[in-house]
Amino acid sequence: MVQIKTPEQIATMRAAGLVVAAIHAATREAAVPGASTKDLDEVARKVLAEHGAKPNFLGYGGFPATICTSVNEVVVHGIPSEDVVLKDGDIISIDCGAIVDGWHGDAAYTAFVGSGHAPELIELSRVTEESMWAGIAAMKQGSRLVDVSRAIETYIRRQPKPGGGRYGIIEDYGGHGIGTEMHMDPHLLNYVDRRRGKGPKLVPGFCLAIEPMVSLGTPRTEVLQDDWTVITTDGTWSSHWEHSVALTEEGPLVLTAPDGGKAKLAELGITAAPDPLG
Repeated sequence: MVQIKTPEQIATMRAAGLVVAAIHAATREAAVPGASTKDLDEVARKVLAEHGAKPNFLGYGGFPATICTSVNEVVVHGIPSEDVVLKDGDIISIDCGAIVDGWHGDAAYTAFVGSGHAPELIELSRVTEESMWAGIAAMKQGSRLVDVSRAIETYIRRQPKPGGGRYGIIEDYGGHGIGTEMHMDPHLLNYVDRRRGKGPKLVPGFCLAIEPMVSLGTPRTEVLQDDWTVITTDGTWSSHWEHSVALTEEGPLVLTAPDGGKAKLAELGITAAPDPLG
């Protein structure tokens, strides 16, 4: 069952989303050569405490940290550690969430550590982020869940990959509903699988965490012995971007973007819904 939210509930989710945006800003600034991923986790903890919000990752299924820190070939669910120290040229995807009054926010971004990154890595992150926005732009009343999946996949497939070949759209992980829980129905694939049908119709109150994960090689992954860390099976580096989005009567509202998605959606010819928190 898909949980449909009232405008008041969406406003509370927006409050949670703004906390997530604050965590992103703080961890992005802290993701420098010499910092450990545990350092970044501590930064996130402080931001949550400052806002009086709760972490939704810590303890989730036994996860031992506040954020996920996924470096280079790690796709998702990397566990922060004192032993993982960032170095010049790394890329890191930071996934985090917050709970405000029982309602969740969840978002991820990919950051470049230091300088000297290969053009193919810069393009990988750009393609992944832009495919997320293509999916957000497809959140329209009357559309179906598969339309969001199709928009993400179509954008990625249309981008030429430096050096040839195709980007790997990660198959085992995708987006999801979000609300009173972090992960809820429906599951959102980042590609079209005709066996799954069209999925539910998108109506006002529908909230999704849209999160493409893309690699420079394979779409396949494996989980390490810690039962959390997910890596590409061929060792190629990957990017992960995510926003939580609510569909309202007045259009999409990007709950975890500082401006509610207004500027980026305007570039795509879409008017973002008004921010319920002003």
